[in-house]
Amino acid sequence: MLEAITQTNFSRLKLSKKGKVRDVYDVGEHFLIVSTDRLSAFDVIMNEGIPYKGMILSHISKFWFEFTKNIIPNHLVTMNVDEFPEEALMYKHQLQGRSMLVKKAEMIPIECIVRGYITGSGLIDYIKTGKVSGIELPKGLVESEKLPEPIFTPSTKAEIGRHDENISAEEAINIIGREAFEFIKAASLNIYSEAAEYALSRGIIIADTKMEFGYYDGKIILIDELLTPDSSRFWPLSEYAKGRSQNSYDKQYVRDYLLSVNFDKKTPAPALPQEVILNTSRKYQEALAKLTGETI
Repeated sequence: MLEAITQTNFSRLKLSKKGKVRDVYDVGEHFLIVSTDRLSAFDVIMNEGIPYKGMILSHISKFWFEFTKNIIPNHLVTMNVDEFPEEALMYKHQLQGRSMLVKKAEMIPIECIVRGYITGSGLIDYIKTGKVSGIELPKGLVESEKLPEPIFTPSTKAEIGRHDENISAEEAINIIGREAFEFIKAASLNIYSEAAEYALSRGIIIADTKMEFGYYDGKIILIDELLTPDSSRFWPLSEYAKGRSQNSYDKQYVRDYLLSVNFDKKTPAPALPQEVILNTSRKYQEALAKLTGETI
């Protein structure tokens, strides 16, 4: 198994931003996004990386960007390292399979979350109020139950070390404006519906997912990652039953471990056992294979 890559150090390239998982380099006309094997849970970056994770995120995102380009354009230019700018080619070996050359878009500062099933923070809100992000839901829903129709529930986009917070539609409109809000809401719901239908045919339930959008040449495009095990909850269709938590192909497995050791969701993160690291890597690899037919 490959050693996990948790840091990049491309001294000849200009580091623009270091995220929870991705390092973004400015290479002139484009950004170069490098997906490391870092893992964040509860908005805290773990000390250990997950082998193959960055490659898997990149390949799954590429698959979905191609799958959804009929709905909305996206920022992907190429994943072919040979087509990267010359100054990046000296790092070809490290970049191979885990990096994307993308358009320089101006990020829209909200997380666009679509929920098809009641789980996670949405379930917590529902139990307290009967609503999720101000949206009234039917009474009597149980954990992991499919919603009558998918709902769009935006959240704030927090800096590293801080937690995203669910917000109402009106709060989101105050941040980004009504026209942009209505556009990305419609796009998010369309993407989720098409992707969820396809994933079901491959044996995966997409319970919920998070997307990001940005402005490029005056138009809104899809950016960041798309429908990965980091940004979504993937459940095995064959094991699904409402009324309980589900097994998953995503980092919920790590979240469950952290909750079992009473992690307070603050830094420093506890050490992850080797078993948790390897099982998480296997889950990500299985998601890639089921959705795309690819293996790494």
